[in-house]
Amino acid sequence: MTEPITFSVKALSAGYGGHPVVSDVCFSLRKGSILSLIGPNGAGKSTILKTISGQLSALSGTVMIDGRSLSSMTGTELARKMSLLLTDRVRPEMMTCFEAAAMGRYPYTGRFGRLTEEDRRIVTSALDRVGVLSLAEKDFLEISDGQRQRVLLARALAQEPEILILDEPTSYLDIRHKIELLDILLEEARCRQLTIILSLHEIDLAEKVSDYVLCIRDSGVLCSGTPEEIFTEKRIRQLYDIQEGTYLTGPGSIELGRTGGEPEVFIVGGAGNGLPFYRALARKRIPFSAGILFENDLEYGTARALAARVHSVPAFEEIPAPVFDAALANLLHCRAVIDAGTPVRAANRRNAALLEKARAAGLPVCGGPDALEQAIHVLGCPNQKEET
Repeated sequence: MTEPITFSVKALSAGYGGHPVVSDVCFSLRKGSILSLIGPNGAGKSTILKTISGQLSALSGTVMIDGRSLSSMTGTELARKMSLLLTDRVRPEMMTCFEAAAMGRYPYTGRFGRLTEEDRRIVTSALDRVGVLSLAEKDFLEISDGQRQRVLLARALAQEPEILILDEPTSYLDIRHKIELLDILLEEARCRQLTIILSLHEIDLAEKVSDYVLCIRDSGVLCSGTPEEIFTEKRIRQLYDIQEGTYLTGPGSIELGRTGGEPEVFIVGGAGNGLPFYRALARKRIPFSAGILFENDLEYGTARALAARVHSVPAFEEIPAPVFDAALANLLHCRAVIDAGTPVRAANRRNAALLEKARAAGLPVCGGPDALEQAIHVLGCPNQKEET
């Protein structure tokens, strides 16, 4: 059953002193979706986030949560629906990490701010979910930037929101902490159906974590769509006004962690054709296998990072029978097969044989421009593609 739209923005104009910074912003999100805002500095991403979170009054347009206007909600009502993690560094004085995270319980604790045992349990759970429970009694100012960002995320989660808004949450983090933070956000979206809206400068990360992308430029929305639709050389070049150099649509510099469990989908790819499918299934937390790939293939590194299993052979070698047999056995235990559309040549002809064996066994072989949607339908998973 398709989840109802829980957050919608229509014809939004946002700015300061009556002067719009960005106009005619529109999007709708379903529960558990992740929307990323990307675009040049000063384009209005932070202004949009401040406006849709109620920090800044809209100049025109509407923001709706569960069919109710944002402007009609009291502060407490909004705080129980939405939590924020903004760019400004929070530096609470003389406060432990537990106390900093416990600030997220303010919508529930009343005027005196006294924590009940249930409040403490919720804060402890939030700290544990983001991996910093061991820091609970540490001074907030004495931990690293990456640890502080996790504690602040725990504070936001302790509010038990339906919607989480983050403004450049990876800005102060090193590569390891960027990956870990985004993995946590994916887990919250997929397992707890938290709707997440964030701005990111790292477009390679936005490509890997987002269900939907909003491109902000020249005081408005340049384009919007799924990562597969947005992250093309033409659109990224236009968005950032790239005059020299090239945006490569091949593998990015960072990949998120693989999804555990037995593979449910087998992807027959190669030459970069499988990359969009790897990342789409990883975002949806669907374990998959990839093969048979040559170890010098453009997508081999990404497959090793994201796939539950990868079947491969060294570069320039024929695919031997044992590798083919192992891949076939794995394929026959999957529920769907995706033909990524890689041209068949002499070297990879056994991949064509894999597809033939799959069809002969009655497995659904999904191909063409809607191959992913076909596979998702076979698995019976909810489609996270939002309506705009």
